[in-house]
Amino acid sequence: MDPTTDNAGTTGDPDTARASLEALRAEIAKAVVGQDPAVTGLVVALLCRGHVLLEGVPGVAKTLLVRALASALELDTKRVQFTPDLMPSDVTGSLVYDTRSAEFSFQPGPVFTNLLLADEINRTPPKTQSSLLEAMEERQVTVDGTPRLLPDPFLVAATQNPVEYEGTYPLPEAQLDRFLLKLTIPLPSRQDEIDVLTRHAEGFNPRDLHAAGVRPVAGPADLEAARAAVAKTTISPEITAYVVDICRATRESPSLTLGVSPRGATALLATSRAWAWLTGRDYVIPDDVKALALPTLRHRVQLRPEAEMEGVTADSVINAILAHVPVPR
Repeated sequence: MDPTTDNAGTTGDPDTARASLEALRAEIAKAVVGQDPAVTGLVVALLCRGHVLLEGVPGVAKTLLVRALASALELDTKRVQFTPDLMPSDVTGSLVYDTRSAEFSFQPGPVFTNLLLADEINRTPPKTQSSLLEAMEERQVTVDGTPRLLPDPFLVAATQNPVEYEGTYPLPEAQLDRFLLKLTIPLPSRQDEIDVLTRHAEGFNPRDLHAAGVRPVAGPADLEAARAAVAKTTISPEITAYVVDICRATRESPSLTLGVSPRGATALLATSRAWAWLTGRDYVIPDDVKALALPTLRHRVQLRPEAEMEGVTADSVINAILAHVPVPR
């Protein structure tokens, strides 16, 4: 296949790439109702070569969302159900002995894909959770001392249930910090839920996206062109200082025991840049930073127990900081 064109008719042109990525919302809406912010967040993560933590109660179409995104982007996707007995090799792959050749050969695990859906990642012990760390950070896995590169693009979309904690292993701060965004998937509105039930009554099958009409509208060439254009998006010194001031304010908040690290500040700058480009600008403004502050920072802070008991949330702390940090003119 020509790297500058694919079945979706892409050319690698930045303007065409932006239009194709904007068309994702309408395409995914054929399968998933009312989750535009999550779709946008996943696209931003792909543009920034980052990973996403999806949090929502069971049954809000987290898995379907990732599958629909993969279909609309013409990317390979695999799903791993994380359980207490899952081993690291079940994710990364392992060496298998071939009796015919009397040699060991590497059998790739599900991590060798473009979009890896790590379902209920907090249900597996830390040893298996950490098997994803190298893949997420280095874009490779090392088995028996041999590093093996992962495909590009590569995105981990991990899900967790926010209300059921029995038998779970909360993600450590070091691994949470590896996720570019934490997206909350809300329950649908009344009208959206009516639309969902109407679709099912009319024969919609969530396991058959092709029958639902989901078609590739973008591809790897679009992502590559978009990433190159995002890298050229201008960031003024004032915007850089604004991002730093927001992150430093989290470290001084009396409601938090852990503030945003420099890695988090870098992430906020990157996501703001991608959002600016997606909205049609080649420069970043303060509103871009504000728009991405919550999903980029909410999982990088830790509340004090007494603040949590008083009903304070990470989102409310970050919103208060955004309201008080001076905005550059």
